[in-house]
Amino acid sequence: MDAAQWAGDDQQARAIVAAGFQQRIVAGDDLHLVVDRLPRVHRRQLILATAADAAGGAHSLAELDFLGLIRRAGLPVPTRQKVRCDSTGRRRYLDAYFEEWSVHVEIDGGQHLDPRAWWADMRRQNDLWIEGNRVLRFPAWVIRAHPDEVLTQLRAALGAAGWQPNS
Repeated sequence: MDAAQWAGDDQQARAIVAAGFQQRIVAGDDLHLVVDRLPRVHRRQLILATAADAAGGAHSLAELDFLGLIRRAGLPVPTRQKVRCDSTGRRRYLDAYFEEWSVHVEIDGGQHLDPRAWWADMRRQNDLWIEGNRVLRFPAWVIRAHPDEVLTQLRAALGAAGWQPNS
């Protein structure tokens, strides 16, 4: 809470709140309970809104940005951090999953550029494709720099899977 209040800007504050959830330092309504006891919390609404999205599974700044992007575009809200077991039986978490249409969106940060991580990502993506799912991957920077491209591809994937606007 303190780090988010003292952050240099709102983006840093959002990243701090999301990281707390990603690292499982906080969960559920933890931040709401603290904010309720502190009447003068700087960035109160930002922290509460970010905590709600992070508790729902948006665990990085790029995932928060993606969630905001699809909400503003009027697209369906996906399940975040959907748990599934891969072909080896290990638990994996899907960044965004549009269950009704079997469309997955993975948002890749810089750690995904390491060749071993990249191959692990490809192997998991192949497993999803083999099961008959659609998978879209976006690097984190594209979410912020080219949101229209992200939305165009997401609408196309959802549409190909049977989604219709206003349905």
